[in-house]
Amino acid sequence: MTTLKSKLQDDLNAAIKERDELRSSTLRLTLAAITKEEVAGKEKRALSDDEVQKVITREAKKRREAADAFAQGGRPEQSEREKAEGEVLAAYLPKQLSDEELDAIVAQAVEEARAAGAEGPRAMGAVMKIVNPKVAGQAEGGRVAAAVKKLLAG
Repeated sequence: MTTLKSKLQDDLNAAIKERDELRSSTLRLTLAAITKEEVAGKEKRALSDDEVQKVITREAKKRREAADAFAQGGRPEQSEREKAEGEVLAAYLPKQLSDEELDAIVAQAVEEARAAGAEGPRAMGAVMKIVNPKVAGQAEGGRVAAAVKKLLAG
């Protein structure tokens, strides 16, 4: 069984051989972030696939935010580059939930929270505790929180 990190390494080698500058630089930066995470703390350790996926998710989020910032700052070519890097990383992440799928999961969680006695806007924490494990890696936290707020507000 190959790990996600070794798949990234193999894809990096292939990108270098193909002289694909965008993919190779993106994968290099991501592998560097993974290595940095592995050596953080008191002793070096190997990351699990789930932890590697979290690092890739964080890197992809950085690319999206940077693309937005460059677009607002009037640097469209840099914004396009960041978006392209984000798309390279998206290939290594699980498919994101659609708005309808997310809303269905949130609606079910709200029902569970209300059954447990949580009501109104203060139920946000209880609902998030139910939703987060179900959507881990498939929806960004901000998107989930917005969906929960919308449903709780009625």
